[in-house]
Amino acid sequence: MADSIFIGKGERAPQALVLRRANRHGLIAGATGTGKTVTLQSIAEGFSRAGVPVFVSDVKGDLAGMAMPGSPMSPMHDKLAARAREIGLDPYVYAATPVVFWDLFGQSGHPIRTTVSEMGPLLLARLMNLNEVQEGVLAIAFRFADEQGLVLLDLKDLQSMLAHVAEHADTLTAKYGNVSKASVGAIQRQLLQLESQGGASFFGEPALDIHDFIATDDAGHGIVNILAADKLMASPRLYATFLLWLLSELFETLPEIGDPAKPKLVFFFDEAHLLFDEAPPALLDKVEQVVRLIRSKGVGVYFVTQNPIDIPEDVAGQLGNRVQHALRAFTPREQKAIKAAAETFRASPGLDVETAITELKVGEALVSTLGEDGAPTPVDRTLVRPPASRLGPLTPQERKMMLATSPIAGKYEPAIDRESAYEILTARAAQAASEEVQARAAAAEAKLARTARTEPSLTEKMVQSAARSAASSMGRQVANQIGRALVRGLLGGLFKGGRSR
Repeated sequence: MADSIFIGKGERAPQALVLRRANRHGLIAGATGTGKTVTLQSIAEGFSRAGVPVFVSDVKGDLAGMAMPGSPMSPMHDKLAARAREIGLDPYVYAATPVVFWDLFGQSGHPIRTTVSEMGPLLLARLMNLNEVQEGVLAIAFRFADEQGLVLLDLKDLQSMLAHVAEHADTLTAKYGNVSKASVGAIQRQLLQLESQGGASFFGEPALDIHDFIATDDAGHGIVNILAADKLMASPRLYATFLLWLLSELFETLPEIGDPAKPKLVFFFDEAHLLFDEAPPALLDKVEQVVRLIRSKGVGVYFVTQNPIDIPEDVAGQLGNRVQHALRAFTPREQKAIKAAAETFRASPGLDVETAITELKVGEALVSTLGEDGAPTPVDRTLVRPPASRLGPLTPQERKMMLATSPIAGKYEPAIDRESAYEILTARAAQAASEEVQARAAAAEAKLARTARTEPSLTEKMVQSAARSAASSMGRQVANQIGRALVRGLLGGLFKGGRSR
């Protein structure tokens, strides 16, 4: 059907994903090696053919092959062709999918950047694994930056801002509450660790224009945006935080459109458990809020994970379209997962879901989607259709060619470092240092001037010495004269008195 995506052949009926219900989100789950990635690739192709742009993270490098058509020379051809015949997909035609490659590190795709301000303190705190006190100090730093008119673009801006906060800790404590230099120091150490993991390349400009994710090619097919996540998986916190930021950006940027005839964008979140591992309650609330509300923006979110219980209940309750591959029942946790997965499906007569989950073959899944009326269809055991594009990675030469001919080639590659907090605070510090040097020089000059006014010259000292000597000599002469006069007066009186007697 033109208004749906064919998923595969079910035991009861063909299984399809209705496009006008595709923004009600979904889940693709199953143990390793059961066919999740192939199912993801097949559904992503279906969205692209329907004119719906797609974003998907390529954790193992396998999805990059979507850029090339499959080949009859492929080792998988016989199996794929047999599956196509079995489900009635005739003719089975190989075809490439329009693809744009992205990479946070700018190596295997176009760079993706955002600014520190756009990321915000909540997601940055999650990224740096800050505690509640440190998160509060980081929020104060953002507030102080706004008040000071300082733009935070990259990590060196934030580092400078934190040093500025430490310098004004006493003032900020009186206004916002306790701001300790120890907390600032802890945040700065986490920033250094984030930078060592390659996080610095994610923050800066030009920042991603979210509308570059929402594009079609000349034939009207939706562009499949593939994030190279093989190296990114070495920093799972950065990976999860980036994807949550991307969802938040979509939510804040796109207009409300209600339930469109087909989604504006479909977002596949592979290794979804990384988003929720050790996430604080505030972050889980944000994820649940974004997933719940982004539907009205025309965005469908599909979580891909090994175990369905990796998804929190509040989020799982929003996922209307489900494809469940085989699960293993070797541990109590796996048995719990099987029971939980079976209970989420709408029952189908004659199908023991809990037993079937453990018996599914590779490329086989239990499928339940939302029908035209919005109600979930009864679960059906389904053979998933094979993709038309290549299964497997690209060669380095093929990827290089795709990047060179990309519609956005050259737009994000050169980094821009405009004036922001780091430059402004550095200039202020330099000016303050210069003013201090000038003040010290002026004080020294004034001291010399005062000393020059109070200290007599050598000639003056000689004249003053001569004057003191002369004055001393004159003084002695006067004193002698007065002394002699007194003596004479006394003796004269004595002699006069003697003669009178």
